[in-house]
Amino acid sequence: MTANHENGHQQDNLINKDGHEPIQAVIFDMDGVLIDSEPIYFEIERSSFDYFGADVTIQEHHSFVGVTLESMWEQVISKYQVKAPLDEILAYHQHNVMEKMLAHAELVAMPGVERWVKWLHEQRIPIAVASSSPRALIDLIMDKTGLAPYFEIRMTGEEVEHGKPAPDIFLATAEQIGISPARCIVIEDSRNGVQAAKSAGMRCIGYLNPGSGNQNLSRADLQISSYDELWTMKDTLPFESPAPNLSSSL
Repeated sequence: MTANHENGHQQDNLINKDGHEPIQAVIFDMDGVLIDSEPIYFEIERSSFDYFGADVTIQEHHSFVGVTLESMWEQVISKYQVKAPLDEILAYHQHNVMEKMLAHAELVAMPGVERWVKWLHEQRIPIAVASSSPRALIDLIMDKTGLAPYFEIRMTGEEVEHGKPAPDIFLATAEQIGISPARCIVIEDSRNGVQAAKSAGMRCIGYLNPGSGNQNLSRADLQISSYDELWTMKDTLPFESPAPNLSSSL
């Protein structure tokens, strides 16, 4: 099957899934979806692993994409018998991340993403960001990329009991938006994130980002490699504004 035929088949599944439920909200992961930040984190995390004496393989490291820092380090501490307490490791690591991100001169949004979120805003489709990253980092990246005005709703892994691949963060985001999970669609770049979205009963677009490692996004309803690709099919996707159409009543 060619890539175009496969994508068309996935698009049909996306449209026809869940009894033709319209899409009334879009939930974005942040890292690797709104900004290509995973390579930056990867370098910082490799440095932290070395600092605390954890010989984490590259393949294993890629498996942590999408999970919270706390969950990642809990697994690393257990497997590699790291002696430092979790609180100390998280404080050290988060300090390094914030320092690097603040100093980074070129934190820019993914190509084409601002046009996409502007269009959703014009269609009165609510959008939100749901990220495993801490709130301070989400706010920093939203400000530095210029995306902050579009994302008033920001949900973090710190605010839910279980991080991705559990569905908690997406269910909490849907509740905050006020839209049922079946009418939400998630854009994710990691296997853990796609699993979380599907477990939440949502449709999911898998963003194939090489910077996020070799992620298996096969459970996604549709896979894309760029926002330009998604832009070309926007009019065929079943979007419906949850807001009343005021113009029709005038």
